Amino acid sequence: MPLHKMNSLFEELKERGYIYQMTDEKKVKEILDGEPRTIYMGIDPTADSLHIGHCFPLIVLRKMQDHGHKVIVLIGGATAMIGDPTGKTDMRKMVTQDFINHNLDSVKKIIGKFLRTDGDNPVTIVNNYDWFKDFKYIEFMREVAVHFNVNKMLASDACKTRLNEGGLTFFEMGYQLMQAYDFFYLNRNYGCVLEIGGSDQWANILAGADYGRKINHLEGKDEEAFQAMTIPLLTNSEGKKMGKTEKGAVWVLKDKMSPFEFYQYFYNIKDEDVEKMLKLLTNVPLDEISELMKGDIRVAKQRMAYEITKFIHGEDDADEALKISNEMYKQDNFDDAPSVEIEKSEVENGKKLVDLMTEIGFFASKSEARRMIEQNAVSMNGEKVTDIDTEVCEKDFGDKGLLLKRGKKNFLKVVLK
Repeated sequence: MPLHKMNSLFEELKERGYIYQMTDEKKVKEILDGEPRTIYMGIDPTADSLHIGHCFPLIVLRKMQDHGHKVIVLIGGATAMIGDPTGKTDMRKMVTQDFINHNLDSVKKIIGKFLRTDGDNPVTIVNNYDWFKDFKYIEFMREVAVHFNVNKMLASDACKTRLNEGGLTFFEMGYQLMQAYDFFYLNRNYGCVLEIGGSDQWANILAGADYGRKINHLEGKDEEAFQAMTIPLLTNSEGKKMGKTEKGAVWVLKDKMSPFEFYQYFYNIKDEDVEKMLKLLTNVPLDEISELMKGDIRVAKQRMAYEITKFIHGEDDADEALKISNEMYKQDNFDDAPSVEIEKSEVENGKKLVDLMTEIGFFASKSEARRMIEQNAVSMNGEKVTDIDTEVCEKDFGDKGLLLKRGKKNFLKVVLK
């Protein structure tokens, strides 16, 4: 059910770490905490699925929808044909209309995983190809392009990488103008007053707010009707983008990645990232998260992985993923496994798992240990090891020791003395 004004949406977003940049904090707060307004974000259908990192802004949009705001997702059927140059060293490969049309249904499915598509206050899905397809070049240049300063565009981070790597085409520069016009179009036709997106989109999003204000100023209308907010990129404690693994992306569609694989990805993230993921990707209350983090980290990990899987794939799939995970863990029998003892001092300051496994003879060499980890053939305490740089410390040994598993049948328990 919509939350409406039961609490401050702005403060909730801020406390959970969703807000990165804003055009005007006071105005954005008034929009988010006030009466229902219209807010939008855009997605370019350049692939038939998106990974969890790409979808992060949709999670924020859902919170806005739950608060009672009207939300719009713009599918960039037109902008995808140009390609956003942001952060790219080469010009994006030009795609065809058929390729984009092929991806549209999948993108709409993804939107349905995050936002309500029926019932009270459903999401509105629009395609900017509908208003760009008949926009004549001369009209666009006179109505839109005339309001953009090239020097300002070239100074933005969105263009710097391309400029440093050999230049930016006029074709690509048109992307920012088109995205800017999208905001203006949605404001005039749907009453949209706020655009959100990832922090890497700040220059494009800000261009839309600036363009809308210029037009309103010329027409004597409210210049503050265009506000913008960005969300930080989904990164781990090391600053690396979340949503990708050695084997590929963490897709949100089942035919790309099973709910169990999805669950396992989050269950196996580093301990240092658990609290952040609970805040960003679940609806678990902040005080409950604080209590979870005071207890066993594995319990917090399990709750985090379960809640995220339930949000994306539904309760039934999350229950099944949890069941499979628990059954796998139970099969790893501590009591029957052969054991080896090591000095507690060896792990007090942390030790690379690859080094430990080689020293105790679990693998013949470090290269073999790394290769087996890369092949997803190594588990530690029932959890699949996916990072060759994984470290172990004293707390990983618990009361029974550290249980290592290689392949399906090779176990070794490492006990501290």
